[in-house]
Amino acid sequence: MPKFKSTQDIIRIIGNKDQIRNFGVIAHVDHGKTTMSDSLLAASGIISPSVAGQALALDSMKLEQNRQMTIRGANVTLFYESEGKEYVINMIDTPGHIDFTGRVTRALRAIDGVVVVSDSVEGIMTQTETVTRQALEERVRPVLYINKIDRLVKELRLDATAMQKWLSNIIAEFNKLVDIYAEPELKEKWKVSIQGNSVAFGSAKDRWGFNFKIAQKRGVSFKDVYDAYTSNDQNVIRSLAEKAPLHEAVLGMVVQHHPPPHVAQKYRIPKIWQGNLESEVGRSILGCDEKGPAVMMVTTINVDPQAGRIATGRLFSGTIKDGDEVYLIDAKRSGKIQSVNIYMGNTREVVGMLPSGNIPALLGLDYAVAGETIATVKNIPPFESIKYVSEPVVTIAVEPKHPKDLPKLVEALRRLTVEDPNLIVKINEETGETLMAGMGVLHLEIATSLLQEAGLEITTTQPLINYRETVSSKAGPIMSKSPNKHNKIFMRVESLHEDVIEMLRTGQIKEDMDKKVMAKILREKGWNADEARSVAAIDPGGNMLIDETKGVQFLQESMDSIRSGFDDVVHSGPIAHESLRGVKFVLHHFVPHEDPAHRGLAQLMPASRRSMLGSMLIAEPVLLEPVLGIEVKCPQEQIGTVAGILSGKRGKLLNVDQKGIISIMQGEVPASETFDLSEVMRGGTAGKALWSTYFKDWQVVPQSILRSLVAETRKRKGLNPEPPNPDEFIDKE
Repeated sequence: MPKFKSTQDIIRIIGNKDQIRNFGVIAHVDHGKTTMSDSLLAASGIISPSVAGQALALDSMKLEQNRQMTIRGANVTLFYESEGKEYVINMIDTPGHIDFTGRVTRALRAIDGVVVVSDSVEGIMTQTETVTRQALEERVRPVLYINKIDRLVKELRLDATAMQKWLSNIIAEFNKLVDIYAEPELKEKWKVSIQGNSVAFGSAKDRWGFNFKIAQKRGVSFKDVYDAYTSNDQNVIRSLAEKAPLHEAVLGMVVQHHPPPHVAQKYRIPKIWQGNLESEVGRSILGCDEKGPAVMMVTTINVDPQAGRIATGRLFSGTIKDGDEVYLIDAKRSGKIQSVNIYMGNTREVVGMLPSGNIPALLGLDYAVAGETIATVKNIPPFESIKYVSEPVVTIAVEPKHPKDLPKLVEALRRLTVEDPNLIVKINEETGETLMAGMGVLHLEIATSLLQEAGLEITTTQPLINYRETVSSKAGPIMSKSPNKHNKIFMRVESLHEDVIEMLRTGQIKEDMDKKVMAKILREKGWNADEARSVAAIDPGGNMLIDETKGVQFLQESMDSIRSGFDDVVHSGPIAHESLRGVKFVLHHFVPHEDPAHRGLAQLMPASRRSMLGSMLIAEPVLLEPVLGIEVKCPQEQIGTVAGILSGKRGKLLNVDQKGIISIMQGEVPASETFDLSEVMRGGTAGKALWSTYFKDWQVVPQSILRSLVAETRKRKGLNPEPPNPDEFIDKE
């Protein structure tokens, strides 16, 4: 039974790595993660058992409680005793909605195992697949908890035998995900099974659950479940919870199958840290050595009005104490830890020190951000950048209702972006507007609600879609001269392969990496050796500048000015002044003036910019729009209505599955068509459809609407509605 213990007990147990487990709870939205977590907290004495399932204790924000959804995710330390052995279990509850998937990604870096929660009727849904894939890519081991078993009896009318057959199909479907996404050496070992005790069944709402071991030990069966819910007697259901409490089933799987930190780090570290594993620091991280230098990765930043920034993350090596001097490796600055804490739901407990393998919450590091590497030694490689599965595609402008509140708004926005790196805030220099970009409409709704909760009165514009510009063919080299006509830049352009775009966007290829490593990666992607060695600039949005020149005078001292042109163009393409995606510019030749006074930034930056824009306009430029995947759950008779709604919004219906009385439809729809989707879907289906959307990919805007869309976008930005002609950028010899 989990027990709440004092700080002294925490320190006593937390030093023994065999007794530590770090796990997270992941799932599709509304499958019952937080309700399940409530049961674990109730069993540990943190909340009253009478409110477990309704308290949503880990949803500590008022907004989370009101909307009944997890937004931030939360950490809690539990104690569990199994067969006479005590365990410290650090648990992270994560959001299920796709708009907050970045928070899931960061949480995975701190943990070694996940409990994947799946609804018994709906089974493996899109977001279940997304978060499971993320976990497996981070080498985080899954176990499966199938929730809401009562629905099989009450809604599908399945008897005990039919229930087992239905559930075995969900397990098989989950194992297909493991087969697809797990690394070859882990696939068979990490597949879940009933007999292996890595699958549990239950009802988080009613607080009962069992796995194979509990079923054998306590004599619980699916017939008991069937009898309990057909009798509809609350006393029978309560006795089921007493006989097979949910926390024993879930934490039993965690203790048995999730590895302790020193075991997990041996196979996880080579994947997420690119430093020398044979060095003193490398050996310490690999072995989770509490006596080595402290090395920690920050996965979450919370901003406390009194305490300031709280940096929470995984301590991979060493012991961290109050007063320690540390280095922020990415920020290239030092800091001092004021206080070492652990999280207990929405409260913090001061512990003073923590050894490696745990998840500390540190106060005093005012410059820490999510993804930062903190260490007590300098000059070590940072942890691999976290890979997000989505990107901001919707923007709104935000301004204070009262101009005097502008400094307060700026500070509140800064705090929001520190806590949520997937939220992008920038100032439009031409209009002075403050623009906020997010993963979707819900993401921005939550952000604006948080600003209002902070006491700000704000006004916002209608959401705007972020488009991207790219090219569909090759062009060039074309020549552009500098404004003084004394320098010539020859540039050609082509598109980048999707694999390379994704590696740029997720930081697997980045500006400051070793050039030999980068060249090796690009050669593996089919680049020739010369081109792979000649990368001159990288844009994390998915664009590159290659230097193909040979023996050109004054190139090195001129390259910064040429790069400035590249930096400008990737954020403002020729068609609609939108950011570029997947464009490769190749500097073909450069003819500089001998006098440095004639080839400065004011000359070369405009020349490189003109040559890039001109080459793009010849290379059949296209506009890309974000397309969202949509998953709709509705009664069978509503399929035609939903298909019609999608079709009317330039969308497509891709697949329909029947799960009992529920039809689950998969489709896609352009993000620009979803602003009134809620009203249209509710009206068309009489409120009988439930749906969720997620970023799917970028697709070319259809020719039928391209011209009007470009004209509208350019007018909004104060530009001539017609895109420029290539001749405006190309010079003759």
